[in-house]
Amino acid sequence: MNRDIVLAFSGGLDTSFCVPYLQEQGWTVHTVFADTGGVGAAERAAIEARAAELGVASHRTVDGGPALWRDFVRPFVWAGEGYQGQYPLLVSDRYLIVDAVLARARELGTNAVAHGCTGMGNDQVRFDLAVMSTRSGATGDWAIVAPIREIQKQHAQTRAYEQAYLEQRGFAVNAKQKAYTINENLLGVTLSGGEIDDWQAPGEGARGWCARREQWPAEPLQARLRFERGEAVALDGKPLAGQELLARLNTMFAQYGVGRGLYTGDTTIGLKGRIVYEAPGLAALLAAHRALEEAVLGKQQNRFKPQVARKWVELVYEGFWHDPLKADVEAFLASSQRTVNGEVLLETRGGRVDAVAVESPHILRSGTATYAQSADWGVEEAEGFIRLFGMSSTLWAEVNGKGSGDAA
Repeated sequence: MNRDIVLAFSGGLDTSFCVPYLQEQGWTVHTVFADTGGVGAAERAAIEARAAELGVASHRTVDGGPALWRDFVRPFVWAGEGYQGQYPLLVSDRYLIVDAVLARARELGTNAVAHGCTGMGNDQVRFDLAVMSTRSGATGDWAIVAPIREIQKQHAQTRAYEQAYLEQRGFAVNAKQKAYTINENLLGVTLSGGEIDDWQAPGEGARGWCARREQWPAEPLQARLRFERGEAVALDGKPLAGQELLARLNTMFAQYGVGRGLYTGDTTIGLKGRIVYEAPGLAALLAAHRALEEAVLGKQQNRFKPQVARKWVELVYEGFWHDPLKADVEAFLASSQRTVNGEVLLETRGGRVDAVAVESPHILRSGTATYAQSADWGVEEAEGFIRLFGMSSTLWAEVNGKGSGDAA
């Protein structure tokens, strides 16, 4: 029987624990780190060293940045909606990680894959559904092993157990990993655990990229983005690949504290989730795209599109990455972007970012009329429009009496 198993590996507490745990269950462990941004060369090397220290049979680092931009960032910006109006889906790189893990498993001729998700969170749903919705493995249906879910059956304080387990085997645990669960990629940073889970104010250690208020530069920052069919293609006049553009926005706007929030929402499994998140680049992209889109889409498009966008966000959040409805919704979103072309000037003085100027050949402006300033129609036309536009309300008042109380 093939005892090779491929583990999605980040070098953090949970996935570090998984390696010796799986080995002691008789598995030959192969690790894959899908580099979806957020780490530099030194950290990539540290992750590889951690895998070697833990004694894995093989380790592979995969560049996931281009796929993350193409398959997530582009349609997410088209949608323009956060989950429950706020959270920007920062761990959606999970789906690209699954792709990398399954590709490695096929190379090894095994159908066994593993992840370090807990039994309480959303990531287990995303990982498992993404695997289950992908064609079968080399030797039959995929077999999913989730060590953290397994130990939760016997241990209430799983993080403490994982720390002790590793330390007893001679593997050190990073001090910050003891306090928080940290996820970092091209999209941004999320932090949970500790006082955040206890519904208290986040501590000083609960911070990723975003500078504190006292560290913000005194001079405002401006950045110009060019969009083609709703996709950002250039920054300050320089064409860039999507993942590189987002990485630069992260660096630029993080120093001004843009994109940081404390989010509480409804998880897929029904619990309340609470995290600190930081997404400076996505915050800038969304602000620019929204300003351009609102200027070039028609009134009915701007009214209807958010309903479709929310469905796309829900599908991605809840693990339905391969559901056919997601593809249907993306087709609509792509169609809505055909005139979203132009440039947007962003500005921040810290904490928030605003679109201060918009240029596009598709702005829906009238050459002879400007809102609240000038018009090319007369008084009679305006009065007639108002009369017809409000006919339903005025008829109700005429038929049922003009008072606001109940009919006698």
